[in-house]
Amino acid sequence: MRDISYPLTIAAAKTWFKLGDIRIDKHGTENIPRTGGALLAVNHLSYVDYLMAGYPGVDQGRLTRFMAKQEVFNHRIGGPVMRSFKHIAIDRAAGQDGIDEAVRQLKAGEVVGIFPEGTISRSFLIKDIKTGAVRIAAQADVPLIPVVLFGTQRFLTKGRKRDFGRHKTVSVLVGEPMYPTGADPLAETAELKARMDAMLDQLIRAYPADERPDGAWWLPQAYGGSAPTIEEAKQMELAERRERAERRRQKAAEKSAKKR
Repeated sequence: MRDISYPLTIAAAKTWFKLGDIRIDKHGTENIPRTGGALLAVNHLSYVDYLMAGYPGVDQGRLTRFMAKQEVFNHRIGGPVMRSFKHIAIDRAAGQDGIDEAVRQLKAGEVVGIFPEGTISRSFLIKDIKTGAVRIAAQADVPLIPVVLFGTQRFLTKGRKRDFGRHKTVSVLVGEPMYPTGADPLAETAELKARMDAMLDQLIRAYPADERPDGAWWLPQAYGGSAPTIEEAKQMELAERRERAERRRQKAAEKSAKKR
């Protein structure tokens, strides 16, 4: 099936970047192959990461098919958009079908994107990552390419009002490919995280000084900002999960009471 909506969205994004004076500072795009399958492992800072992380592939003539949670595909607006881009749905309760589809697309020569942290990082540092990325790359026998973003959280992230104002920089660094074998997923995942940590450190340190005020909410504390620490972010996530579980419990109880 021919891609129609994806190229149109890319064109619209380029127009936004130009009109909004959004500077996309990309490096390492040559590490994305022009042909053949490849899995991009991307850090997760915001709700616009899909757009920014897919942009380097465009320079190489590639469209990236991102893996995303099933809930996005269930949304009445987001769902049709995600399917039109040929993105891949992952059911967190039973994700094997999504993994199998990712492997199938990779073997067919597609570029697939995965967010190995699973959810947005509130600390804007890289959280613990899961072994799925190295397992999928090994199974599909494709290179695993780390892609690290910084600056996307300034537009739209968890717990903050959206800000699509002008004059912002988004930094994107595409690392050299890894070739996981799957023989030791934990060790290979540790290597992936170490590479991504180093890449993020490089991006933050090189971020334009005139856009990086001391105490900025979107800047990690270790770099002079006021974002939550990794431990504080972890506690926020745990509280969030408890709240969601309680809402589900209450909803189930109300539904049960109506049936009586």
